[in-house]
Parts: sequence; structure tokens; C-alpha cells
Amino acid sequence: MHTSDAATDTHCPYCALQCGMRLRPEPGGAVAVEERADFPVNRGALCGKGRTAPAVLSSRVRLTEPLVRTHAGRLEPATWEEALDAVAEGLARTGRTYGPDAVGVFGGGGLTNEKAYALGKFARVALRTSQIDYNGRFCMSSAAAAHQRAFGLDRGLPFPLADVPRTGCVILVGSNLAETMPPALRYLTELKANGGTLIVIDPRRTRTAEQADLHLAPRPGTDLALALGLLHLIVAEGRTDEEFIAARTTGWQEARAAAMAHWPELVERITGIPVPRLREAVAMFCAPESAMVLTARGPEQQSKGTDTVGAWINLCLATGRAGRPLSGYGCLTGQGNGQGGREHGQKADQLPGYRKLTDPAARAHVAGVWGVDPDSLPGPGRSAYELLDALGTDVKALLLMGSNPVVSAPRAAHVEERIRSLDFLAVADVVLSETAALADVVLPVTQWAEETGTTTNLEGRVLLRRRALTPPPGVRSDLDVLHGLAARLGVEKGFPTEPEEVFEELRRASAGGPADYSGITYARIEAEQGVFWPCPEGPEGSGGSPGTERLFLDRFATDDGRARFVPVSHRDAAEVPDADYPLLLTTGRVVAQYQSGAQTRRVDELNAAAPGPFVELHPRLAARIGAVDGSPLAVTSRRGRAVAPARITDTIRADTVFMPFHWPGEGRANTLTNPALDPTSRMPEFKVCAVRVEPA
Repeated sequence: MHTSDAATDTHCPYCALQCGMRLRPEPGGAVAVEERADFPVNRGALCGKGRTAPAVLSSRVRLTEPLVRTHAGRLEPATWEEALDAVAEGLARTGRTYGPDAVGVFGGGGLTNEKAYALGKFARVALRTSQIDYNGRFCMSSAAAAHQRAFGLDRGLPFPLADVPRTGCVILVGSNLAETMPPALRYLTELKANGGTLIVIDPRRTRTAEQADLHLAPRPGTDLALALGLLHLIVAEGRTDEEFIAARTTGWQEARAAAMAHWPELVERITGIPVPRLREAVAMFCAPESAMVLTARGPEQQSKGTDTVGAWINLCLATGRAGRPLSGYGCLTGQGNGQGGREHGQKADQLPGYRKLTDPAARAHVAGVWGVDPDSLPGPGRSAYELLDALGTDVKALLLMGSNPVVSAPRAAHVEERIRSLDFLAVADVVLSETAALADVVLPVTQWAEETGTTTNLEGRVLLRRRALTPPPGVRSDLDVLHGLAARLGVEKGFPTEPEEVFEELRRASAGGPADYSGITYARIEAEQGVFWPCPEGPEGSGGSPGTERLFLDRFATDDGRARFVPVSHRDAAEVPDADYPLLLTTGRVVAQYQSGAQTRRVDELNAAAPGPFVELHPRLAARIGAVDGSPLAVTSRRGRAVAPARITDTIRADTVFMPFHWPGEGRANTLTNPALDPTSRMPEFKVCAVRVEPA
């Protein structure tokens, strides 16, 4: 590992907190991680993943030369010229034979803003394909859709994390942030120290739920009914803020009528939560002057995720807990750049600046920045799972960057089969992931500490990761890859390799859009510890916008400035238990692993803490099926079978089993999960499916 001499302030490569850290080279090529107490998000705190992040930089675990599959079927080392030639030829040949939409592009929520922007541009300008989406569709697309529908703008948190300890009550829905983003737990600890209350909604009594003043454990897939039941009680008990509703919202009567159809006893039958606990939650939420609802993947990764988030937003609007200081609805983004990754063109239906691909004015603006005819830009393509499902049939070739769908996609065995059926697959990654191992060409790319670029954290704070280390010989950046491929496909200009040059173009492309970055520069980010979007440039000489730390305080981002209530009603999950599959499976993360585990599973310290998959189940269920703690259990759904050791605990509902999704092989949780899609967000239903469980 080649290093520079000085310490460098940068950010963690993992979750959407994007914790500040300092990297310092040490003798012998090692890299020390130091705390940055001055960075406001984590204030120095780091989890085990952040502290051990440099381990993946080692040549022992990462890719350091391109690989090309030979006629004998093996991946063998090749030169960069050979590898790029092979990728360009594979993509071009497919486009010539079947048309441009037979070529797909699949991106990742860990790519920097610059890389996400360049990848979207590459798909639409160099490949002329509409078939691009990214794994962020699996992260927070339902919350994004509900945000857009209610507020006219989607930013994970409309306020900084620093506001959370200062509010009166937080309802945390489907988040175990003690394990998914541990440095953020202090915000809940400080909330309680300040006299605030915490309600956690989760079918498991997690480490986060143990911090709660009230823990509600609904049956998986019933979060929508729970939110509607709470709103019913708020109306029945006269706790609505009629002045706020009249002044700043529309659609209340319809939403109110929908909620009133969900009376408490009905909600108890659906969710399993007793009516007195529902009343207790309403009293806690409505007692203080300010309150927040924060959701994560639990309610969002459902086939009704958009409506579920919409119901929690309705709760905030009905009580005047939105568009006011220290109040509001927010989504805890998962991936490191899950927010910025969708703002700048990786998503099937969007252009940079969070512009709609179907909007003629948006097409004209972005095409002008790109120097192309607006009519040459393809229309919207398939969403992430639909794109993966079409591989080998409609989509014959795929360029994949920064994702590992063989482990992370729902109905993963089917997705793996689709990937294997492709005519051509090229993967750019830092490690030989389970998906990269199936590729025709593998391109070894630089990592977070070896490149400069921006990310946008869960608060909408645009941050700068500075290059701290020199990458090994034989490794190039994703921007270099796109530059080389575009040139081979006949597009000689428009794909620079310098991140700041790409960001300057992104600023112009985003100008005037909902996610306006035009007033943000690398220098400003560095000087201000990040800049919140939207941040318009402003008239020349004005210094530009200070950025928008808190959204919606004066008006919402809708045409009339009012928030929109949306009437929603409970409906069952796509699969409910029956005689053949009598239990519910829900999935999630553990503290020592991240996403598909492609990187964290290569770190010895993290593997020691979390060596493999498991099946969590209640003692009553274990006794009924004859399961023994630590013995192998088979979990079977309509899509397949997974086997992992039993972990017996009374912290989970007796009708539910839990599996973490970080591992491939026979313990792959996503072999089981259901790709049933939310009709609005196209989010798959990762969080609930019907299964049976038996000793293996």
C-alpha cells in the first residue's frame, strides 16, 4: 500500500452517517485511523467497521489487476487495454445486435456523487440505453417516494441530526441504529438525558429497542396499520393541530376518513399490539411541543412501503410536527451515498439535480450541459429488481459498478441465474465479490481512501472525501474506466477523470433542480464541514446560498407550498403465513458486517465478531419444532431454502424469525426474500415473507 506522508481528514466508506475520520500512514505501509472530534455528525466516535476500514485496502484481500475470462472459462490477469477493449466490444456488440436497450447498467449507493453522475451520463450518452438503475432502489426508495408525494422534495432528514436530542419525543420505526450506525445512538441517549422520550417500533427487542421508553413489537408487515391506528386515536382524543392543518396542508379530510376506518381493536388484531400500548404511544408523542418520526428499512422495504411511510408522515402533519423547528418526519438513509447516489442520474427515471427524466425542461437543461440533443436522451428504464429480472432475456449485457446483487437482491438464486444467463457481464469493484466472480471482465478500481470525491450523508450534507493514499499499481478509478470506455465507444469528450472537474459539471447540471448543488464547491465543503443542499449559486459576487440546513420551515416544496396528506389504508403483505409456510421471516444487519459483506467479510476482526449467518427464533417456537441453540436450521420459502445455526432468544416475536443478509452460500437470507414490488417506489418486500422452519 502506497501512502503519502501527512495525515488526511476524510470520511468512513460505509453507512450514511459518513463519519469523519483521519487517516495517518504508519511505518511498514499500515494506515492508522484517528478520531476527528471536530466533525459534527459523529464527533469522533467510530464503530468497528470504520476503525477497521483500512484493512480492505490491503493487496491481500483486494483486486490489483484486471481479469478477463478465457475460452477455458477461467478469469485470468490481463492488461488494462485488453480489459477495456473487451468491455467496450462486449457492450457495443450487444447494442449493435439487439439495440441499445439490450445493454444495462447497474450502479451502487456507495459510489461518490461524481461517479454516480458520470455513470448516469455514460449510460444515456455513450450507450444510449434507458436500462440503468442502482442498488439504492433497495435502500430508501419508498421513503423517497412518500417524501416527494407529501412534501414535494426528498431529502432523508429535513433537519440536521443535532436537532434529534433537542426534540420532545422520537418515534423510531424499523431501525436498529445501535447496530446499523452505532455512532448515532448517542443522539437518542442525549434525547433521553434532555428529558425527551423514545418509542421504538420493531418486531425484535434489539439493542436500540432496549433504550426505548416504549417498545412496540408489531407483526412484520403491519406498520401501516399501526400508524393508522395511532392517527385514529389522535383524532378521537382531540389531539390534532387544526390550525397547522388549515394553514399548511391539503387533503386532510380524505386522510382522516381513511385513518378512522382503523379503530384501535382492529389495529390490535392486525399488529398484535394491545390497545393500551397504542394509547400510551399517542400520549407520549403528543405531550411535548415538538416530536419527530424517523423510519428506516423496516417499514420501507415492503410492497406497501410508500403508503406506510405516508401514514407516518400523515401522523406528523396531523399533529403539526412537520415544517417546524425540532419536529418532522425523516428517513435514516442506509448506504454511504444512498442520498446523493439517486440525486444525480443513476436511478432509472432521474437526471442530475433530482430532475425527472420525463420533464422536457429538465431534459433540455441537462442535454445543454452535456452538449447533446435532448431528443437523444432515452426515457425511463426498468427499476432495479425489474432490470435484474430481465437479464439474459431483454437485457443481454450488463456493466455493474459497486454492487453485489448475487447476495443483496431479493430472490437471489433467481437473480444469480439471470446474471449467469447474460451474453456479457463486466464488473468494476474493489474485491472479487460473488457477482464479480461471474463476470467476463473484472476491473479493479480505487477505494474511498485512494480517491477524492463527494458524498451526501443522511442529513443532505454534502461532504468531501480526500485522497489519503496512492492506489496500488494496476488499479484505476471508476472515472478512468468510464473515460476509457466512452472513448472506445466513440465519445472522446465529456468524461473527465479528475473528480473536481466532474463535480464542476455536476454543479451546472444540477443548477435549478430540486437537489441544487450549484453553490457548493470543494473549497466550501472543506471550510464548512459540509454544505447542505439545496444550495443555489446565487448572483455573481453574492457569495451564493449558505445551504439549507433545515427544510420546510416557511413552506413545503409543493407548487402551493402546502404539504399533502395522502389517504392510505392497511393491506396485507404480498405473502401471509399459511399451513405450508406458517411463520414470518424478516431480515436485517448485524453490527460487524455491512450490506452484502463483500468488503467487511474480508476483515479478520469483523469476522471474529460476526463469523456467519444465523436464524433468530423465540424459545416457544424452538421448543415446538425441536430446535437446539447453535444447531442448523432450515428456513424455506416459496423461492428457496437457507440453512444457518439457530440462535434462540426471547427478544423476537414467537411468530417471526430473523436472518441477517450479509452472507452468500447456503446461509444466504435473500434466497428466501420476496421480490414483490411497491407499486410506486418499486421497492422489493425484503422485510416480510412467509416461511417454514425445521431442524436441518
